[in-house]
Amino acid sequence: MILVTGASGHVGGELVSQLAAQGRAVRALVRDPSAFEAPPGAEVAAGDLNRPGSLTEALNGVDAMFLLGGFADMPGVLAGARAAGVRHVVLLSSRSVVGGDPENAVVAMHQGSEAAVRESGLDWTVLRPSGFMSNTFEWQGQLRAGDVVRAPFAGVPIAAIDPHDIAAVAAVVLGRDEHHGQSHPLSGPAAQRPVERAEILAKVLDRPLRFEGQPDDEARAEMLGNGVPERYVDAFFRFFVDGEFDDTPILPTVEDLTGRPPRTFEDWARTHADAFR
Repeated sequence: MILVTGASGHVGGELVSQLAAQGRAVRALVRDPSAFEAPPGAEVAAGDLNRPGSLTEALNGVDAMFLLGGFADMPGVLAGARAAGVRHVVLLSSRSVVGGDPENAVVAMHQGSEAAVRESGLDWTVLRPSGFMSNTFEWQGQLRAGDVVRAPFAGVPIAAIDPHDIAAVAAVVLGRDEHHGQSHPLSGPAAQRPVERAEILAKVLDRPLRFEGQPDDEARAEMLGNGVPERYVDAFFRFFVDGEFDDTPILPTVEDLTGRPPRTFEDWARTHADAFR
């Protein structure tokens, strides 16, 4: 049995669907099962990664686990998994950890999660993806109101990856001995600025979208107003204004592990077009 944490999220949801479609035994971990529609063949269990004691039932019979990082007691979560008989954990991290400054809150969060996994006594594999194409969902409200997209860090290209591809890699490595002790960096097929993503989305939606770069002070205030903790806002500005993190390298890992190229942003946009209409 494979337990997928964060099953209501973009990566976890894709992974549950892919594992179920492959006929593999999968259990989706969510805080509220009544609000989650599982694909045929998947089990659902309630639990909260911020409360390791709530995971006991969900871990019953599990031998491999897909784990989100960044929770308050990662060692506690992993100790519970080991006690329950889990053998292999695949951690979702970030490629910002490679050469990253541990004083940056995002880097520190992922570095701490990776350290907890390595020290857990479990077999482990780490996935380190680039930024997600699904971050474009942040534009939904603007596109429902009109044809103007305003976004921060307008001059920063990112080799964004489709969460579908992260899930596909996770499905390949889960429970596979040859990936134990390995860290896999992942990226999408092209480094694109927000304006380029907006142009592709305009083509897909057949709408005259116009992109405007958001000034840094306005972007910072908006993030804080939306409840993003200040330490993480500072981390993003260190990444994309101060230049601490280059998220442009394009890597062959998705194709190497899945046997097919990573999906393009246009592929992602066509799949999710209805969400922007």
